[in-house]
Amino acid sequence: MPPRIRSSNLPASTAPSPFASCPSTRSRSIIRPAQRSRDFSSTQCQQVTLRRRKFYDWLNGPGRALKEPLPGSTNYLGAYDKYGNLVRAGPGWRREAQRPQGQEQELAQSQEEKPVEDAAPQGQESLDALEAAIRSGEAEEKEAKQKPEQEEDDGKLPPETAEDLRPFPLNQYFRSQPVLSEELREAIYQRVKKDGATVSLASVEFGVGNERVGAVVRLKQMEKEWIAQGKTLALPYSKAVLSMLPTTPYVDSSVKGKRPITHEPINDLIVHPATRQQLFVPVAESRHFTRVDAGKAFDNNLLPADQRIPHPELVQAEKELADGLSFEERKKLAEKRFEVEQKKKKDAEKKKEEELRALKVVPQRRWDFVFKDVSVEDAGRDGRGAKAAGWRYGVPHQDRKRGIPKIPTKVEA
Repeated sequence: MPPRIRSSNLPASTAPSPFASCPSTRSRSIIRPAQRSRDFSSTQCQQVTLRRRKFYDWLNGPGRALKEPLPGSTNYLGAYDKYGNLVRAGPGWRREAQRPQGQEQELAQSQEEKPVEDAAPQGQESLDALEAAIRSGEAEEKEAKQKPEQEEDDGKLPPETAEDLRPFPLNQYFRSQPVLSEELREAIYQRVKKDGATVSLASVEFGVGNERVGAVVRLKQMEKEWIAQGKTLALPYSKAVLSMLPTTPYVDSSVKGKRPITHEPINDLIVHPATRQQLFVPVAESRHFTRVDAGKAFDNNLLPADQRIPHPELVQAEKELADGLSFEERKKLAEKRFEVEQKKKKDAEKKKEEELRALKVVPQRRWDFVFKDVSVEDAGRDGRGAKAAGWRYGVPHQDRKRGIPKIPTKVEA
């Protein structure tokens, strides 16, 4: 380090000393006042801001109604006005009247009798008894909801409207979509697995799409496997989520005069990629251009809309209804079509099994060689039979040869 140079302009008495600039070797402890509580904000201002004061005013005023959700209601922000009043409630409705008296005492007694509800109970002999023990609490709540309330008509809460399903007040176009209730999921699983109904039939009966029916069956099967293994289910979480969302209840269609509530449209037609282009097809005036012709105009393998929808049997049922057939006749025809469809599926499965049995597989270290018996007669007289071996490899199309027209020479009338 170079030596310090004393300035010549300063007098000797005011010149800094080299020892004055050196820090002291003795450590000095800095005493700071102890902080008793941590500030809510990092700002130095200790006064409550205007926005924070308004937030606490809303939380203690209109927002107090959102602290405890209403039974059987979504309890979204869109259901209340700026003063905290329920919009759809009548003049004689009271919030305290919706909660039955002694509900807390009954809940405490039920918890004493069944201390562990969400855990799988032990000592059950069968899977059905185990599920019944776990879901006994849900059955009791369902019976309590179905019990008629002895109240006046003006004190009852009306059903939810479209405004009550708006969780974000500033977004006027978003509505919360309903989900399947636990009773409806169990009914779908019982109909498919226990009764042996097809996915399409269960979709029509319950008004739920094919994909959703398949997902419900798979998830229910996994849930029952977990119950059999003794795993703990998150039933409190499931109940809390279902209580905050609109649900589609289960309606027993066997009861006369009751029809299931449609959860979603089951005949939505998926847009085919071949139909996304615009075509101009010249057609003769005397020709009857149908949906089948329109499908072939886009693609030769494109089926009409009546056959591409997930449930083409419903179209046939509507046609029979328009023809004036009675309910018994339409039922017999539907059962006959169902039997024919099941027979076709069994024949296809049987044919596939026979083809697999006819193959001879020789396993090797890296690949498996598959041999199939063929007949020379399958090639036909010209050697171009569709069942002949090797017809897919190397046989050219006719339009590749010379002297064969490659443009249409006539228009179908």
